[in-house]
Amino acid sequence: MPLRPTGALAIVLAMALCAGPFRSSGPDTGSVIVHAAARFDTSLPLGSLAATNASSTSEARAGPDCGTSPASEFGTTPENPKLLDPPKSVPGAAVEQRSQGTKPPLPVIESFDGLGFGFEGPQGSAAGRNPSDNSLAVGPDHIVQIVNSRLAVFSKQGRFFKSTGRVLYGAVPTNTIFKGFGGPCEARNNGDAVVRYDQLADRWLIVMPLFQRIPDQPDEPYSVCYAVSQGPDPLGPYHRYEFRRKLFPDYPRPAIWRDGYYVATSTGDTVIQKHCCIADRARMLKGQPATEQCIIIDGVNFLNNADIEGRRLPPRGAPNIMMAAGGTQLKNILQDDVIYVWKVHVDWKRPANTKAEGPDKIAVSPYHYLCGGQLTNCVPQPDTTCRLDAQGDKIMQRLVYRNFGDHESIVALHSVDTEAGGGGLRWYEFRLNRKHDPYLYQQSTFAPDSFYRWMGSISIDKFGDIGMGYSFGGKPYYPGQRFAARSAGDPLGFLTFRETVLAEGEAAQTTGNRWEDYSTAAMDPADDCTFWYVGDYVKKGATTYSTRIASFRLPACQASAM
Repeated sequence: MPLRPTGALAIVLAMALCAGPFRSSGPDTGSVIVHAAARFDTSLPLGSLAATNASSTSEARAGPDCGTSPASEFGTTPENPKLLDPPKSVPGAAVEQRSQGTKPPLPVIESFDGLGFGFEGPQGSAAGRNPSDNSLAVGPDHIVQIVNSRLAVFSKQGRFFKSTGRVLYGAVPTNTIFKGFGGPCEARNNGDAVVRYDQLADRWLIVMPLFQRIPDQPDEPYSVCYAVSQGPDPLGPYHRYEFRRKLFPDYPRPAIWRDGYYVATSTGDTVIQKHCCIADRARMLKGQPATEQCIIIDGVNFLNNADIEGRRLPPRGAPNIMMAAGGTQLKNILQDDVIYVWKVHVDWKRPANTKAEGPDKIAVSPYHYLCGGQLTNCVPQPDTTCRLDAQGDKIMQRLVYRNFGDHESIVALHSVDTEAGGGGLRWYEFRLNRKHDPYLYQQSTFAPDSFYRWMGSISIDKFGDIGMGYSFGGKPYYPGQRFAARSAGDPLGFLTFRETVLAEGEAAQTTGNRWEDYSTAAMDPADDCTFWYVGDYVKKGATTYSTRIASFRLPACQASAM
């Protein structure tokens, strides 16, 4: 298809939100920046695109040696906090679940290795780089995975395939999807790319940020690249878009909402500034000219926008709910007792009306960042002095929204210090009142022993059952992956199923202290109740990590399948 470049439209609209310190140069806090796509087109089928030359691309987010923190775009990252062990008195100990659930562990339905050490596909292998930035999306017939800067497509048993886990395509550099597009999206490969399945439209969404400054764009030196599949086949054509950014677009966390693709990003590790950007989903699904609106918010932690699970839409006109953990690592404020909430409304006809109302505060049990936050030397491993980073300062992706008809729920998760001295998973279910304001419905910290459970991802199925996958480790265990869950009718605040071992670690990671940065839980749209999860582990004798993709069903889902 011919490329259809458009002029960049930058309209800065002043709106008062919240101001804070450590601002970078750029738009004022609370302003809304509206950009038309710098370029857009529709690609040939992805399956027909040959892989880009990985040696000529720029791959960001490679991990450092153990014991050091990486340099950021804005200079040297602040010295790691010394909090390798939790404080003597742990906030929130009263809500800890200190024993395993009494129900048997859930059986694993499907389990196979994804991208990483040992992977071989039609387009070759995939050497892992730290952190993995492990992203997964599941459709009716396919599974798509992105790890750091590589992409692969797998079969899923159903209408078209007799088995799950066969490699259909990959591994290829992620920017292969932008081949023939021109500009920096085609020229540069990058880590931190994320994939989602938009089950409202049966489409695939891939978002790839570009971290290195683009020399011929001095006023807008960064770009974010979007690809939206033309149909339900992830190997088919994609509508492709480049939106330019003035601010560094780190750690994107895409979310699907009825009126847009919401993508929260961060200006960097040495500034307390975030962005909530919304791309025009309705136009991008049709391959039409589209815009992206970004709201700049200072003085806040990493943001997550509510991401729809299931096909039941939020009420028409309902704002997207955006949340962040409290505390401020750069100020050495490592604990809090609230979750911050915004209600985000986008107006495509009148961008001046676009706004993020808040923040409001939801009181929760106190918590302390696991090991003091992100980029820290935290989780101990056998056979090495290398400790793994915990990313304990933030709510992890995804922030999952589900409309049950008689109520609306949002589930969230982050990693915290525990009374026993390890790491635990603080998880929440919020519900929305008639004004669409969230309130706390249940909370708990899963901490059944003194080991470390961290870097989790949570979801909720059509029955209201909650499941979460996470990393597990701490001496004498090598880092691996586990899964725990509860049924909707179980006592509030308890994961009642004993945890399932998904991947037992066989060796320590010694190539760097960065571990994953995030993992992903996703719901199977075929039945809306099969949980899928992906996370990292290290095999014996391996030079880098492998990834394990697996699925689980709770009893209500198992019964519905009979």
